Amino acid sequence: MSGKWKITAVSIASIVLITVNIYLLEKKESKVERTVLVENWIKVKKDTITDTIQTNGVIKPVEEYDIYFDTKKNDFKKFLVKEGDAITAGSSLFEYTTTELDAQKADLEAEKTAAEGEIAGIEEYIGKLRSYQATLTSDSGIAGIDESVEKNLSIDLTTSSTDLIKSSFEQEIYKQELEKNSLNEKVKMLDAKLSSIEEQSNAIVTTSEADGVVKNINKNLNNPIISIVSINMGIAGEFSEEEMKKAKVGMTIKASYSDSIKALKGSIGRIHSYPAEEPSLKKENKFPFQALIEPEGEETEPLLVGSKVDLTVITNEKAGVPSVPIEAVHYQKQPYIYKLTKKGYVDKHYIKKGLKAEGKQEIIEGPSVGDVILLKPNVAVKNHSNFITPIEFEKVKVATYKKFTSREKVRYLLLGILEK
Repeated sequence: MSGKWKITAVSIASIVLITVNIYLLEKKESKVERTVLVENWIKVKKDTITDTIQTNGVIKPVEEYDIYFDTKKNDFKKFLVKEGDAITAGSSLFEYTTTELDAQKADLEAEKTAAEGEIAGIEEYIGKLRSYQATLTSDSGIAGIDESVEKNLSIDLTTSSTDLIKSSFEQEIYKQELEKNSLNEKVKMLDAKLSSIEEQSNAIVTTSEADGVVKNINKNLNNPIISIVSINMGIAGEFSEEEMKKAKVGMTIKASYSDSIKALKGSIGRIHSYPAEEPSLKKENKFPFQALIEPEGEETEPLLVGSKVDLTVITNEKAGVPSVPIEAVHYQKQPYIYKLTKKGYVDKHYIKKGLKAEGKQEIIEGPSVGDVILLKPNVAVKNHSNFITPIEFEKVKVATYKKFTSREKVRYLLLGILEK
């Protein structure tokens, strides 16, 4: 009989429990209906949020200089460097002679010959004048004088006085001496130019305008005849179309590669606005870029050209801002989060979002740093609901339990069962 009584008692208790459950769940404004089990919560933190582009790159020289040679106007002699040579600004690269100099030399020599001929003519003329002048006496005129000489004197030798004739000869000799001196100076100038051309004709040397390394020498004399790369290293890569919308010149970069534990730092120095290949509908366009690497001192090992790097481009960064995990943000017409109040309620708070990256969401307007929010509810949550949390047995103390009244014990036990 006692066994049947126990079965009957258990059955009655079960029916009562189920009935109470149904009643409480169906009753409007039921306390149980509005109680949320909160298993995951987190505090709003002051954090740094960094938005980045993750891509790849390769170590390459920052600049490349091309040297050209005009084979139509010049005659090449020899190279003075080899591929792979390290050079400095002013280093000799190659020698050549120029056909233009030969033409200039011929013109100058012809001009010099003409000037020397004029000097010889003037000297001969001055000699005649001095000879005629020596025969001049006070009693007689000059006999048998050349018509050209008489014409240059601009006087009538038959009617002019002896003193006037002497004066005319002296003036003409002085005039011719001045002309001779002028031509002598011209010959000296032409000799200087010819001497300079002679020196240049022996070997004209082309020099480098910057420090670097000789990358390529074209022995067939096709241009560029020499290519020089700078000693400063950078990182070359390509952005996708989506990355191009975020990337800008000047953005900070960090790069890591297998040969070094220490990360490289720098910034984006150049972004090409035209794709690396002709635009096509069949494939995504890629836009070349170049990142500059900050020098880190003389102790840093030189970077190996061609080394592959993992590149991080920092497109946006905010430090010390309120942030929550992105899964804590919910959406209807506006984004909102659930805040857990000290009075035991779950309240909906609309927020104004800021930067989102790395699984974090910046809060510009909304709960403050230190506020507790619901991370990810297991069920739909109504605004201003009560909440309970799982028992942390390591924090449960018998002394605290004894302080509850019998009614409170039954109430909390029932709430726990119904929530489960």
